[in-house]
Amino acid sequence: MVQLPDITPRSWIMLSVLGLIWGGTFLVMELALEGLTPFWLAASRIAFGAALTCAVWGLRGGRLFTAAPTGFQWLSLFAVGFLSSTVPFMLLAWGQQYVTSGFAGVSMASVALIVLPLAHLFVPGERMTLRRILGFGIGFAGVSLLIGSQALESSGLSMEMPGRVACVGAAACYAVSSIQMRTLPPVDPIGLSAVLLLIGALGVIPAALIVEGIPALPEGRTLWAVAFLGLVPTAGANLLRVTLVRSAGPVFLSIVNHMVPVWSVVLGAWLLSEPLPSSLLAALVLILCGVGLSQYGALRRLFVGR
Repeated sequence: MVQLPDITPRSWIMLSVLGLIWGGTFLVMELALEGLTPFWLAASRIAFGAALTCAVWGLRGGRLFTAAPTGFQWLSLFAVGFLSSTVPFMLLAWGQQYVTSGFAGVSMASVALIVLPLAHLFVPGERMTLRRILGFGIGFAGVSLLIGSQALESSGLSMEMPGRVACVGAAACYAVSSIQMRTLPPVDPIGLSAVLLLIGALGVIPAALIVEGIPALPEGRTLWAVAFLGLVPTAGANLLRVTLVRSAGPVFLSIVNHMVPVWSVVLGAWLLSEPLPSSLLAALVLILCGVGLSQYGALRRLFVGR
């Protein structure tokens, strides 16, 4: 039996940390891409994260399901693994060759809008109300405003439409995997995180070999960047994601897709002296209003206690 979503102050803290981690990931990825090709970067960070998480899981006893799983539950587990890392990583790596970065950013922000109707149909306690629809719509508008005119700009490439379909497909994969993860039977969160990363690695590494061949040994700076990406935004963030989906639900987790672009812009301005867009304040207001509207009940319980 699937438990109803339980949104606590700890849930909000984990969500904020997750948004900060993923928002800062783009800075480190730029550094890593100087010495690694896109598919091998994805394969390296997933493999590193899988090895680290599996080691921790093994030290904890290596148990996954609390009760003997059925064949269908094992099938669902493998589906979540492929849809949460293998397939979207490959779709994004391929699609971003043909679309603008703005469109890729908007497509990731659309995860929240895709999750909403899916959760309404398949997750108990995640009803799609008018307030939630308006909240997520306002938040999406805030992200679109932050990204600016390049959100719908054309790259001019002949493969742009398939590239856009690939990016939206990646967003749909993230949404579906969050729903499936929530409906799994009781599991150890570290074990689930380890298994999902391991499944992802088994899918991405062969794809990297086929598409990009055997890579050259990267320099030390690139290896440090990959180690960081594997440790923090892959292993650590994946554990937070699993914990949030299993406790607070996929709709609550999807808010992070509206937070990531804000952190990315702010950290870029702070660490790389990139200019802040004039729309930042207005976009932030829209995103916060959207979060407040869509999560009114959880916020009320947080501050009022009922």
